[in-house]
Amino acid sequence: MNIAKYLRDAPAIESGNGPRYMQLRERLSDAIGSGVLAPGSALPSEREIGNLTDLSRVTVRKAIQALVETGDIVQRQGSGSFVTERAERLQQSLSHLTSFSEDMARRGMTTSVRMLEQSVCLPSPDEIAALGLADGESVSRLARLRMADDRPLAIERASLPVDILPNPVEVTASLYDVLERHNCRPIRAIQKISAINLEDDDASLLGVPIGAAGLRIERRSFLTSGRVAEFTKSIYRGDAYDFVAELRL
Repeated sequence: MNIAKYLRDAPAIESGNGPRYMQLRERLSDAIGSGVLAPGSALPSEREIGNLTDLSRVTVRKAIQALVETGDIVQRQGSGSFVTERAERLQQSLSHLTSFSEDMARRGMTTSVRMLEQSVCLPSPDEIAALGLADGESVSRLARLRMADDRPLAIERASLPVDILPNPVEVTASLYDVLERHNCRPIRAIQKISAINLEDDDASLLGVPIGAAGLRIERRSFLTSGRVAEFTKSIYRGDAYDFVAELRL
């Protein structure tokens, strides 16, 4: 059944059953949940939905906006409204220090990266404190959009002392592969995980609605000597990841 037939054959929306836009919102939500509107599919125009349901365009617009706010619908300027594509949820262990590329490879997924920044610059106060840098030392920065099977999953922003990563342009895919070649691969890390709502730029990069749930992870990684080798701030899609830790008595 297509969405036009679904809406045309449904019972009439009447004011006695609550706000009309909320009734339409529920009807469209049911269509998404039942598969009538598949992930990634386009909604009919506001005018067409109004004609199918005998509702005004203002009412239709309010219903669609309500679905945008819950993350069920994403609006693309000049293209229309689309059902949000739900990412397959991935379980990420908190017990092992591995790279994104290694995690995805174990799942049989093809990884790719979009470089957002590769630079050597003066450190911020946070970087100085996290990496234990001395006055006058520079820092190598990497910012990358990480993708698996062409689906954006995470934004990683890493900072490293320049003697550990002298040339950030050397990193084309896996940072840890480069560090291992230089005998500087970290062996342990401390992570802090926080729940967030994604802001404009990060939401756009990850292909999710502004305000969608996300995870912020701050990590400091250490060499065998105990020195901090890496300070990373990452943003993960909240609809794609479950972080799992094994606890023992």
